[in-house]
Amino acid sequence: MTRRHRAKSILIIEDEAEIRRFAQRVLDLEGYRVLQAGDGEEGLKLAKSNPDLCLVLLDMRLPCLDGWAVLSNLKRDPELSSIPVVVFSASAAERHQERALGMGAASYLVKPLDAASLRQTVATTIH
Repeated sequence: MTRRHRAKSILIIEDEAEIRRFAQRVLDLEGYRVLQAGDGEEGLKLAKSNPDLCLVLLDMRLPCLDGWAVLSNLKRDPELSSIPVVVFSASAAERHQERALGMGAASYLVKPLDAASLRQTVATTIH
């Protein structure tokens, strides 16, 4: 197990518990501290209360506050705007990818996620 990233925290904002657990297992093995939120409002609260975040993994279809609103809030907040956001969505539509990247997302992954692409995208985005 790699532990070189232990001080770095990643926030997963995803309403599907199975996807959150999968992403957490992958990132735990890479040595990251993983935080989880099941909706957009909880995700924003966790982002604001964890100054050591190095990345947010964000689903776009969320209850309470959708991913578009969360992304917009993160990028408007001077204390959070520098945190890279990787969007992951079931939508492979090019217009959604362009919109997310245009709003400041660092990358866009299409579900279903696989461990290799998740690891590679996180490593590339953080470093």
